[in-house]
Amino acid sequence: MTNFCSDNTAGASPQILEALARAAAGKVMPYGNDDLTRRVEARLREVFETDCAVFPVATGTAANVLGLSVMTPPYGAVYCHKDSHINVDECGAPEFFTGGAKLVTLDGAHGKLTPEILAGAIGGVGDVHHVQPAAISLTQASEAGTLYTPEEIAAIGDLARQHGLGLQMDGARFANALVALGCSPAEITWRAGVDALAFGATKNGALAAEAVVLFKPELARTFAYRRKRGGHLFSKMRFLSAQLDAYLADDLWLANARHANARAARLAEGLADLPGARLLHPVEANEIFAVLPGPVIEGLLAEGFQFYRWGPEAESGAESAVRLVTAFDTASEDVDAFLAAARRFAADGRKTA
Repeated sequence: MTNFCSDNTAGASPQILEALARAAAGKVMPYGNDDLTRRVEARLREVFETDCAVFPVATGTAANVLGLSVMTPPYGAVYCHKDSHINVDECGAPEFFTGGAKLVTLDGAHGKLTPEILAGAIGGVGDVHHVQPAAISLTQASEAGTLYTPEEIAAIGDLARQHGLGLQMDGARFANALVALGCSPAEITWRAGVDALAFGATKNGALAAEAVVLFKPELARTFAYRRKRGGHLFSKMRFLSAQLDAYLADDLWLANARHANARAARLAEGLADLPGARLLHPVEANEIFAVLPGPVIEGLLAEGFQFYRWGPEAESGAESAVRLVTAFDTASEDVDAFLAAARRFAADGRKTA
């Protein structure tokens, strides 16, 4: 039955699997000294319209924490949303890879930070008793499925420069954000003040491939050593690069993201009309957070639909929040089946109420 738990439950795009098969042939130099890796580096420089440094890695956690490690000392503070992946889902890896930096977690509506929120938190400069401001981390799309506009990122980028802070972006769903915003990759990264990007591919059709994109040359000076020390310098790097090369070729990454976003919009539209349901956040990419009546949730789960209950109220009785995530391979028929079942259970619940 249809699985809406995460875009991580999806498989891989056929084009990427075919690219891996091609990459398996022949003898190729190891550790990134191969033509595929050079081509990925060149492709991403074209995508971002600048001479950036590109480092393939295998996981989003590695992309995030290695990127943070080159801008954050052990006594540094990283300002992030309380629901951010680096705070909730990376098992202390940011602290480990920075040598002990502190995550300073902040609240913000719909999963987003603002310059005002950040300005109120940044402090302790020069005081030996406090961690020193070092970096800001944004998630695009956010953990609530919402988006930072180019103007919003630029405002935070200005604040980061005023305080001498690095600006890192967790772009696990960067493609979903990009196609929804309808802007260029440069507009929501380096032109807006982003110094390091975790460029995601795994959630959008790859098997296991991400890239760290560094827009400041000085950040790249130690990155290669940190990647090696962190266990992400692959001897057969061509297999990571083959995924990224196919991902970028013919705009597959953008087509996959548009598909996922469109299925989410269709699902959100149906849920908005469901009796007793309400959306918790604007649906701007491929994640939906909604409160549904208890009988609807139980009925859907019993019928085999898979999704996560979400938040502290997830087991609290008559209604609870759920998270639904669409992917590059989510079929319209699966969305329609989910909505039809939800409407049926909602109607049954109203009859018995």
